Amino acid sequence: MCINSGCFKENMYFCESYSKMTFRLLLYTPLDNPWMIYFIWGLGVVLILALIVSAILQRRTGLRLKDELAELEKLKEGNVEYEFVLKAMKLSTWHVDPQRRLITMDNDFRDGQDNFILSPESPLNILFEILAKSDAQRVMTALDDICTGRSNFYHQQYRVRSGNSGLTYWEESYATIAARDADGRPAKIVGTTIRIDDQKKLEADLINARNKAEESDRLKTAFLANMGHEIRTPLNAIVGFADLLPVVESEADRNQLITEIQNNNRKLLRIIDGLVSMSKIEAEAKNLVKSQTDLVFLLKEMARNYATIIDQQNVVLVTQFPYTELLMNTDVTKLTETIDHLMQNAVKFTEKGRITLGFDLQEGDHVRIWVKDTGKGIAEADQARIFERFVKLDEYIPGTGLGLSVVQSHVNSLGGTISVESRLGEGSTFWVNLPLT
Repeated sequence: MCINSGCFKENMYFCESYSKMTFRLLLYTPLDNPWMIYFIWGLGVVLILALIVSAILQRRTGLRLKDELAELEKLKEGNVEYEFVLKAMKLSTWHVDPQRRLITMDNDFRDGQDNFILSPESPLNILFEILAKSDAQRVMTALDDICTGRSNFYHQQYRVRSGNSGLTYWEESYATIAARDADGRPAKIVGTTIRIDDQKKLEADLINARNKAEESDRLKTAFLANMGHEIRTPLNAIVGFADLLPVVESEADRNQLITEIQNNNRKLLRIIDGLVSMSKIEAEAKNLVKSQTDLVFLLKEMARNYATIIDQQNVVLVTQFPYTELLMNTDVTKLTETIDHLMQNAVKFTEKGRITLGFDLQEGDHVRIWVKDTGKGIAEADQARIFERFVKLDEYIPGTGLGLSVVQSHVNSLGGTISVESRLGEGSTFWVNLPLT
């Protein structure tokens, strides 16, 4: 017990002595070592300043990071908008290294499934392989100009070959110099490309339409110049023969004059009817007045009328009707004008031989009406354009050049089709396929 009590006292004394020494060290250090306090105070001030500077730097770094994150978000949004614009405009973008003459495609949103896609860093000379031969040299010259700095802008339209099929598609490209080196030479060229097949098709259609309009205008001018002669010829005959009637005493001569007057009356009437029909076609093409009629009766009446017109000594008019009656629900006026114009052509171009008027039934409740002659025929190259307005293949034969155009318009409005088969010197056959109802 004593031993333990002594140890405890010794320990307490040691602690008390250590505490006093420590207190004295802390309390009297300034007195014992005056430079130490300055060092401690200086170190404290430095630490405080360091903490303040660190806080300021951290705040600035935080603000800078915040700004950078905002810029990054804007950049992301800009890239989305940029990609959206490319998709909306169906563009591809690419860049060229003008010094190494390498081209790389960056984005591709072009139309079509047959687009040629360049590999990264493809040599520019590859364009000779993929472009149409007539375009390749022109395009390469333009690219060389911008790569060498002779030009600041590039714009070309060209055709690209699609695989081994031999087909081509149209593209249009723009490019500009994006960066230059220290010597001012182009260091980077950026460009964009778009498919322009629809644009080229529209341009071709417009050119064709312009050519057709110019041709139609030329034919119309020729038609108007010809109309004076076409109308004046039968009109002069009518007036001249009518003036002779009072002074002719022979009954046979009078009958001959009357016949000539009647024939020229019919010619003049057909010319006027053609002009009137043509003027009504566009306005009344869709206006149909359908009624039921007997096709056989209509064709017989047509044949009977033309039997008195043809040169019966050199031309024979034949009919081929497989039925004695065939009812149709159609526009009788347009059907009559259609057959009448076909018969006029046959009579006009057949000086010797035969004219045949007939019909036969087709599948699908259709009837095919045809007029066949042994006249001069039509060259194969002219068979497509004879249905155009004001077209006359033989300027020495009377006519307005409107008859077959009127026929085609009437047949289309009746829901049918028309075709021709002909050989020069052997005659022609015109078919008209029409629905029965």
